[in-house]
Amino acid sequence: MELTRRALVGRGAGAIAVGTLAGCLEDVGAPNESFDGGYAAFFTLWDWSQRIAGDGIEFENPVGTGQPGHGWSPSGDLTREIADSGVFVYFDTPEFSWAQDIATTLEADYETVSVIDGLAGLDDQLLDGNHEVDGGGHDHGTENGSQDDDSVDSHDDDHGGNSHEHGESSVDPHVWLDPVLAQDIVGTISSGLADADPDNAGTYEENASAYAETLDALDQQFEELFAAADRQVAVFAGHDSFSYLQERYGFELYTPVGVSPQAEPSQGDISETISLVDEEGIETILYSPFEDRDGQYPPLVNALLRDTDATDAMPITHLSGTLAKWQRKDWGYLEQMQEINVPAFSEALDVQ
Repeated sequence: MELTRRALVGRGAGAIAVGTLAGCLEDVGAPNESFDGGYAAFFTLWDWSQRIAGDGIEFENPVGTGQPGHGWSPSGDLTREIADSGVFVYFDTPEFSWAQDIATTLEADYETVSVIDGLAGLDDQLLDGNHEVDGGGHDHGTENGSQDDDSVDSHDDDHGGNSHEHGESSVDPHVWLDPVLAQDIVGTISSGLADADPDNAGTYEENASAYAETLDALDQQFEELFAAADRQVAVFAGHDSFSYLQERYGFELYTPVGVSPQAEPSQGDISETISLVDEEGIETILYSPFEDRDGQYPPLVNALLRDTDATDAMPITHLSGTLAKWQRKDWGYLEQMQEINVPAFSEALDVQ
């Protein structure tokens, strides 16, 4: 595809009516000579950015197929490559610390690059990383089952120069899994692209509005799914990625693993999960396909199938990455939600 070259102007305060868009985008200084393409920090942001941009901008996802976006580290001179492209879409949260570092460098040294924080304006809607959702009687907080009163949201919306916080964060970053909040992020991306490329602002707004309608339809699909469920609790043998879905739709997805992809369950956590599976009569264990190796279930899934009355397992995806088999089918965010997550939740929660 041959991409058009456009002038990049200073950032303004444009906004579009997609979701409940609020907040500011980061300031960029002098105009860029070209606007050939862009980078997005992980799979879902890449998919959304490309759909909003349409044929006008070619976005790239630096995270390799089969790898999740957070906990990932880039190799080579990725900062220089992004600076050459003209636009960077990311999440300003320490779970994507590599992207924070690049954004900080771009803002300080490459003022012609448009830097768009998809979380801008969402601070009061972000869940704590030790969040305990409503809808079930099982603890999801700290080790004693309560939320740590000393935890603070370290997402810093002050984008003046090198002011990013890179320390520990209590924020759960998986906000993109909520189809309602996803509409806000899509709006933020669209607004950022429109500010950077006002000649094509109408295209970005139109594409974002159309995509927001599909996200709204996905929200309705989930509403109907969880309303029809005979069971309100399922078990996920993977890191705690789905709190936003639980908060939105009022079900419980119990996991013995924490929010961090590097977290490991204790033997006590596993024993509690085994008891829960049998107490609730759960037949299907959910797991992350990113932990599936050579067609084999992850070890925790095998342990639960061995030590409980559960008889089956199905994957659900957290959508921070994609797999080669889904890529070959050209599945984006919506397709993976509908083809992977909807059937798995329906099975695990006995949807009639």
